[in-house]
Amino acid sequence: MRGPFATLLLRLQHSGYCRNIDPFLEAANRRTQNQAVLGGICLRLTPMKEAKMTKRIAYQGEPGANSHIACSQARPDLEPVPCKTFEDVFSAVKQGDVAEAMIPVENSIAGRVADIHHLLPESGLHINAEYFQPIRFFMMAKKGVKLEQIKRARSHIMGLGQCRNFLRKHQIEAVTSADTAGAAREVSESVDENLAAIAPELAAEVYGLDIVASNIEDHAHNTTRFVIMAKEPAVLERKSEDESFITAFVFRVRNVPAALYKVMGGFATNNVNMTKLESYLIEGSFTATLFYAEIEGHPDDRNVQLALEEMSFFSTRLDVLGVFHADQYRKTGVHIS
Repeated sequence: MRGPFATLLLRLQHSGYCRNIDPFLEAANRRTQNQAVLGGICLRLTPMKEAKMTKRIAYQGEPGANSHIACSQARPDLEPVPCKTFEDVFSAVKQGDVAEAMIPVENSIAGRVADIHHLLPESGLHINAEYFQPIRFFMMAKKGVKLEQIKRARSHIMGLGQCRNFLRKHQIEAVTSADTAGAAREVSESVDENLAAIAPELAAEVYGLDIVASNIEDHAHNTTRFVIMAKEPAVLERKSEDESFITAFVFRVRNVPAALYKVMGGFATNNVNMTKLESYLIEGSFTATLFYAEIEGHPDDRNVQLALEEMSFFSTRLDVLGVFHADQYRKTGVHIS
């Protein structure tokens, strides 16, 4: 009988995430007696199936938002579809109304997008790609309004956080809106000439506003990272050692001393680079913590499999969210369209 780690590998193989696992199955079978703690491990992986999907991609926000721009640049062959909330975006994919979802996860200035890492594991979708979008913000107002007239500026909270220095310098009050493009629309509908919006340049064109200040973000390197999600996982095989992959997953450690330390040790001893580790509370408890992690490597890689095996001893849950190619921005810091 195979133990839980062997079952983990078989499910990875069945899903298309992992191949060439026979040597590890043999090792796992030899260590079955040590694997009893993993009875509750959970992998949310499903086989790739043929599916006819609408050639559209959903994003949260209104036309002209940064997510809209990211859709147009990363997926120029798909029609961008705006949604009010992230939950609406996920639902559109699951119901087959769109093929993919464009989801912002973190910004180089403002940090991670609030609540998104809590939503990703529950979305029922798979991360199939990542995209790094350079972010440029513009202050825009109604026709004829000058910068010195502006007293308040509306934008998404992430946008406001990326333009703090400009707002402080010009003594402009920050007002939160649902998204950047929505803020531009609200300004276009307002009669208040002291009100402006902070949004991408495209939003000024969409809503007929004048740009009163350009490139007002705090840092020129301002970049937002997006993940592209779909109902089915992208089945990517490693074709050469030069290929760079990212494996994303969430996990929960056992309630024993140093469990997280020991999980991390498995990646260190097997020379697996962990590029991201974030924690967030679950189930309304201050003691139940779920971790979101990303590592460099593919589940086919021996060192990744060994690290996951060691991790399995100290974890009660493991959800693999996706295996995808690392964007070239990670190495160059320059996006190539």
